[in-house]
Amino acid sequence: MDSSDVIILGGGLVGLTLAIALEKHGLTVAVVDPLDPDKALTAGFDGRASAIASASWRMLDALGVGESLKPHGCAIHRIEVRDGLQKNALDFTTAEDDEPLGYMLENRALREGLRETALPAKGIALHMPDRAAKVERDDVGVRVTLASGKKLKAPLLLACEGRKSPTREAAGIRVAKWGYNHTAIISAFDHEKNHGNVAHEIFYPAGPFALLPLNPGTRSALVWSVSHKDAVGVLALSERAFLAEVSKRAGGLLGEISPAAPRSSYPLDFHHATKVTGQRLVLVGDSAHGMHPIAGQGLNLGFRDVAALVEVLVEGARLGLDLGNAQLLSRYERWRSFDSLSVMAATDGLTRLFGIAGKPASAIRRFGLGAVQKLPPLKALFMAEARGASGDLPKLLQGAMV
Repeated sequence: MDSSDVIILGGGLVGLTLAIALEKHGLTVAVVDPLDPDKALTAGFDGRASAIASASWRMLDALGVGESLKPHGCAIHRIEVRDGLQKNALDFTTAEDDEPLGYMLENRALREGLRETALPAKGIALHMPDRAAKVERDDVGVRVTLASGKKLKAPLLLACEGRKSPTREAAGIRVAKWGYNHTAIISAFDHEKNHGNVAHEIFYPAGPFALLPLNPGTRSALVWSVSHKDAVGVLALSERAFLAEVSKRAGGLLGEISPAAPRSSYPLDFHHATKVTGQRLVLVGDSAHGMHPIAGQGLNLGFRDVAALVEVLVEGARLGLDLGNAQLLSRYERWRSFDSLSVMAATDGLTRLFGIAGKPASAIRRFGLGAVQKLPPLKALFMAEARGASGDLPKLLQGAMV
């Protein structure tokens, strides 16, 4: 039976980042994922791009992943927020000598950078593709039997399996959840005008419409939220008709556009586990929480989980504590519960506020955007949130090792 300090179920973006961070601090890790990693790196597997907050990028840099990602990451120096196509946008702009608000990065590039870092790491054992056929947790430790017949043991199990986490379900951890009756339409476009490292968030009553800068300067990612009933029609549009719809909503901000990636979609919902720890168990990333992409914080919330959990476990290991110790895990629970719930509640409120139709609601939204534009302290607060630099930051998010 192979022994390690922790077993991670789920080798996606959050799971691999967690494995690398723990290994860099001297802990041994077994990572189990049923997906063939070579398939995950193919062009058609995941065409999405993610917004990586500056604090999250600092962590990736500290872990030695950032260097390989730099050629692929597109810095965001300005965010413009509009209610419809109003001329006067609320803007969040960085100073010339300040770090970007974040970076846009194709998921495939991030996945590849993480894998290249994890593969040669002596303290990481990758069991991919493979899956957990049997999981046992008790006072003694954690034992996992894989479908391949391999047996693993550790004092702690970390679930990074995503929104439908089977480990969370098996543990009987309840989830508060609801749907938004909306679907996110994802694509990417080449365009006539240079985006100038500006991200555009345009709020329509039917749903938010985001244009996010990618490399090179004449390519942007699209995240367009539409109702479930309209999504079927949007996905069925001819390429020419789809481009016309996107151009109309973009309002000429980027000039003429042409497709750079196929369309894809996924349903939008909210979920939050009632607790994120159990007996020798921690839920991390989407296994613990998932939200609307309106503020681009989903993956970053998972990275905040990683940074906090690594700090708790590494400090516990240095004190000689059992990594599955309930008191040790409760420190992580207290640290992350308020932060994750507050970010998710704010995102949910924003989604509902900008989804109210009618001229009175639009007038109130525009008044609010104008008020924020005129209040520098409030703008600075929002910019800190966008950077992921608010609250009690773990050391990794400050760019330092634990």
